[in-house]
Amino acid sequence: MEDVINRIAAKVQAHLSDAEGGHDWWHIDRVWKNAILISERENVNNDLVSLAALLHDIADPKFHNGDESIGPRLTKEWLEQENVDQESIEHIVNIVKHMSYKNSLEKVTWSSPELLVVQDADRLDAIGAIGIARAFSYGGHKQRAMYDPQIAPLEYMTKEQYKSSKAPTINHFYEKLLKLKELMNTKAALAIAQERHDFMISYLDQFYKECGAIPAWHKV
Repeated sequence: MEDVINRIAAKVQAHLSDAEGGHDWWHIDRVWKNAILISERENVNNDLVSLAALLHDIADPKFHNGDESIGPRLTKEWLEQENVDQESIEHIVNIVKHMSYKNSLEKVTWSSPELLVVQDADRLDAIGAIGIARAFSYGGHKQRAMYDPQIAPLEYMTKEQYKSSKAPTINHFYEKLLKLKELMNTKAALAIAQERHDFMISYLDQFYKECGAIPAWHKV
């Protein structure tokens, strides 16, 4: 299976060569490494974890007019081309379908130990210094304001509200990033998440200090 994993990694890297900076090959590479690190402490199939980590973002719906079917379809096609067994393919496709944060805003309908590991690995890359950089990279890509103190974050969001949001990037901290620590599935990920969460709090404190005022809705 190692050869299959290496070929899939090369294919993903080529496929994402022109991707937005927060969702490029290096995002995949970091998630893959996070997943391997977490899986060392969990009773999981490491091959499934690696393949799901590599394939989880090959067609992020944000860059495909919200179409959530492309990623799972490509995942299935690529794995079939590698002659991966059908049971493994079905498992990996389900991980790709169910791991995103926006899907957690609805009722959870499927899970597995491997999903929980890859989900944690992906969420770790959304927080801390890397998470901050990714948030502003995507906000710039979408030409969003960095910050507007008159636009308060939403405390609760539906999946559709999350997908259609055009709020300033700072709001994304409160609407998602600062919530991720408490959503970690594994103890290994939670230990890493705590440090990254604390860094984001320090960053926001410095951000508002340089802005000259703390917005009324900043409560963390």
